[in-house]
Amino acid sequence: MAEFQDLEAQDAVRMPWNVLPGTKQESSATSVVPIAAVYTPLKPFPSMPLLPYSPLRCRTCRSVLNPFAIVDFAAKIWICPFCLHRNHFPPHYHSISDLNLPAELFPQYTTIEYESTPEKPSVPLVFLFVVDTCMIEEEIAFLKSALSQAVGLLPENSLVGLITFGTYVYVHELGNGLIPKVYVFKGSREVTKDQVLEQMGFFAKRPRPATGVIAGVRDGLSQESIGRFLVSASEGEFAINTVLEELQKDPWPVPTDQRATRCTGTALNVAAHLLGACVPGCGARIMAFIGGPSTEGLGAIVSKTLSEPIRSHKDLDKDSAPYYHKAVKFYEGLAKQLVHQGHVLDLFACALDQVGVAELKVAVERTGGLVALAESFGHSVFKDSLKRVFQSGDYDLGLSSSGIFEVNCSKDIRIQGILGPCASLDKKGPICSEIVIGQGNTTAWKMCGLDKATSLCLLFEVVKKDSPETIVQSANNQFYFQFLTYYQHTSGQMRLRVTTLSRRWVAGPGTKQDLIAGFDQEAAAVVMARLVSFKMETEAEFDPIRWLDKSLIHVCSRFGDYQKDSPLSFSLSPRLSIFPQFVFHLRRSQFVQVFNNSPDETAYFRMILNRENVANSVVMIQPSLISYSFHSSPEPALLDVAAIVSDRILLLDSYFTVVVFHGSTIAQWRKAGYHNQPEHVAFAQLLQAPQDDANAIIKERFPVPRLVICDQHGSQARFMLAKLNPSSTYSSDIPAPEREVLFTDDVSFEVFLDHLQRLAVQ
Repeated sequence: MAEFQDLEAQDAVRMPWNVLPGTKQESSATSVVPIAAVYTPLKPFPSMPLLPYSPLRCRTCRSVLNPFAIVDFAAKIWICPFCLHRNHFPPHYHSISDLNLPAELFPQYTTIEYESTPEKPSVPLVFLFVVDTCMIEEEIAFLKSALSQAVGLLPENSLVGLITFGTYVYVHELGNGLIPKVYVFKGSREVTKDQVLEQMGFFAKRPRPATGVIAGVRDGLSQESIGRFLVSASEGEFAINTVLEELQKDPWPVPTDQRATRCTGTALNVAAHLLGACVPGCGARIMAFIGGPSTEGLGAIVSKTLSEPIRSHKDLDKDSAPYYHKAVKFYEGLAKQLVHQGHVLDLFACALDQVGVAELKVAVERTGGLVALAESFGHSVFKDSLKRVFQSGDYDLGLSSSGIFEVNCSKDIRIQGILGPCASLDKKGPICSEIVIGQGNTTAWKMCGLDKATSLCLLFEVVKKDSPETIVQSANNQFYFQFLTYYQHTSGQMRLRVTTLSRRWVAGPGTKQDLIAGFDQEAAAVVMARLVSFKMETEAEFDPIRWLDKSLIHVCSRFGDYQKDSPLSFSLSPRLSIFPQFVFHLRRSQFVQVFNNSPDETAYFRMILNRENVANSVVMIQPSLISYSFHSSPEPALLDVAAIVSDRILLLDSYFTVVVFHGSTIAQWRKAGYHNQPEHVAFAQLLQAPQDDANAIIKERFPVPRLVICDQHGSQARFMLAKLNPSSTYSSDIPAPEREVLFTDDVSFEVFLDHLQRLAVQ
């Protein structure tokens, strides 16, 4: 799949079909794996030019000048490839010729960036910490230490604020150095923006404006009143650390048979109102640190009575989770408000129990927020992930804000929607499809927060009505796509990134071979994973396994080579041969199998899948396995139980967990301490190599994965065994004294493939 990786290296795009069907009939044959593009808007390109002027746009369809435009140098005219409209070049392009091209017409610069000259000074970034205090003292100590570290890492010119909550919500006034002041809101009450402004004394010194919206300095708030709650990071460090030092567990008593009174929803509501009043439209992040389930006020997910369990997947399926729909509705409203204000909600949830990630998902995802889930605030998954947010240098996340994403495409293509971290701006146009998937019915989306890794999955459909004969005669068999991303760069400047793609379409005889030649199996698996996750959340009575199986059988019977009713004659082109394997692992993955996972964990896994690029998503679907031994250098191993050998070490990367697994002989030698003896240097190096590789993986991931170091037959070996193909189980006929045996009733890949061939040839 190297050629598709090369395409991604040029334009940050991977498409399942790189040759597209040209007619509606042809596209219905490929409709199982949709026509889609996984695009990473801010992927770093070292060689991409940054142009210091505004882009040149088509007068009719507003698309930006690109290398696919037809240029008449003599008449100084360019023809837009999207609408075929003729446009005149403005005077400052007068010296243009085929030997003197502007950068945007260079054939290799299909992705280019424009930087607008700043008319106003760049706005500082804002971080508002919202901190849960209903936890045991030990957890609070872990969180305090992580937060004081984070405050020290904040960018110089950023602003910071602090809200703590438990039974009540406490907004801390940080800009009044002498006397620490706190404004308190009751957790069980709904708080409006007006009440926040009134109660926090925004109009104590000057009268409230009689008309208009009250938001920011421009609309009637004084800089002085905003500066009481949002202070610059350098000034606020001392004030925040003072508050954190004195921060204690929520003082309200909790009866032994009850949960703590925690008003998460009200705290986030107050935070959204505060930012909406003080800094509307500028890059601000609410960073929520939550250590347990919300039990009070808006967004509660469970009652205070401990005997009532927190909702499970079974409760959601049976519709017997009394708080769920009400909480989701509240967070949908919060998401709408935050998107309107242009603010992001980040979620750091650390608890042994559930905290409500499933309900909060909508607000985090629509605003493009970050999410990390761990068992404790002392866990490296949380601590290292929080550090990564503010890290600069090689591994910085490249956090950007205030993004707007737009799509333009040829008239025979319609866009159905986007699966990913964005919100629809309801900008309807002729290229909107009637079929809506995800955030659809629009050609523009808001991305309040985005970073280097944020990836969107765009879904398209072909609407050409022509018959293949007329199409074959037409000269230009190209479809064009253009993706525009406006965003505020980390430097504070507004930029516009433009990516223009061209894909060939085919129709009539020979179509099948052309389509196979342009099929990207990895991208197809990732699009199917996002789509099946979306359908599981939105369609009642949806059976994911049946849907995936039917889709795979359809692809194999349409594109496989076989004689009818003869399974032995079945074969797949190398372009498609790994796709059944991806689907096999996807059926067994945490995105589809919700048994043994809580709704929070499932929501977390899907949120990460929905924002990651193809390479990372493939690792989530089908983990990678590397084998280390004395006999050879590290080599990839099959993701199969047969890979477990007593004198080998295995390194499994399943994205969320990285497992270093020692075979039984290696584990015995390690326990005997051989690696500490000078004559066994080679053994010490063998033990160290997978550790070093695991650390290298962990260093560049967000959220930071969990590292599990375990031995064959040990209790934590389950992290490895759950991901392997069960080719030998307790019910297998093979006598295997040496081989590891899995205690599972799951079918193996061989059996799966056998059934697939039998069904595909019918």
